[in-house]
Amino acid sequence: PGGLLRFGIPDFKLDKSWLDRRLAQIEEEGVVFRCGVALGADVTLDALRASEDAVVIATGATVPRDLSVPGRELMGIHFAMDFLAPSNRVVSGALASPTVDARGKRVLVLGGGDTGSDCVGTALRQGAASVTSIELLPRPPDERSAQTPWPLWPMMFRVSSSHEEGGSREFALRTTRFVDDESARVRGIACVGVERRGRELVDIPGSERVIEADLVLLALGFTGPERAPIASVVGQDGLASASADRFETAIPGVFACGDARRGQSLVVWAIWEGRQAAASVDAWLSSRPLKHAMQTPSIPF
Repeated sequence: PGGLLRFGIPDFKLDKSWLDRRLAQIEEEGVVFRCGVALGADVTLDALRASEDAVVIATGATVPRDLSVPGRELMGIHFAMDFLAPSNRVVSGALASPTVDARGKRVLVLGGGDTGSDCVGTALRQGAASVTSIELLPRPPDERSAQTPWPLWPMMFRVSSSHEEGGSREFALRTTRFVDDESARVRGIACVGVERRGRELVDIPGSERVIEADLVLLALGFTGPERAPIASVVGQDGLASASADRFETAIPGVFACGDARRGQSLVVWAIWEGRQAAASVDAWLSSRPLKHAMQTPSIPF
């Protein structure tokens, strides 16, 4: 158990002992974890509704945003989680060696958020020959921008602990295609410089260039939860549709919270929404007779 806290965030950023301690506390409080069960395959949402008094959808936003440009099919291009998760399993001893290894390679990380930063730190620890982060947006100002006055989150240049450790960063670059070698492996990206004009980013004529790489990691964010297993509660935006105050979906007894409901966000939001959703579930259950005594869940698998 632990989701992205365990498998997405590297140990150098989040020591898993904190996660294990909290999970042990939760288990002692009576929660039963059933791991290795795929919603939609091993058990359906309808089956859970039929057997349980309430269901909370908290599946996260795990579908990665892709980059649909020519050459995307080349070998050596991976989503960030396909790089980070096996690396974390190696650190924990659950895997002998990473399935995607940065050792000795020129690594390009497309995307400058927290996930991209985690890719940088992990690639450096694996012994990458070089690591370069590329961001589409221009470099933020060193001080708070007038466009984000208090109490808004200040838009300004930040350096993560991973970026402090090494690598380089480039801003205002749009990837136009992936460049291949004779063996259908990626050997770099073709990109063009962009500049902001009003609310739009436009290409800068004559700024095209190629940046060489042996490994490209796509850290472009996430579009939402896997839709098929929870299709009955997914809205037009691709997220689990639930009220923001009680976290109730249109289906009685089914609730949704966290990234599955609001889209990719910070873990503090997931914690807060989880607690609020739990309070709503408690109030809902308290208002009606229960199907089962408060014992081990009767999940049908």
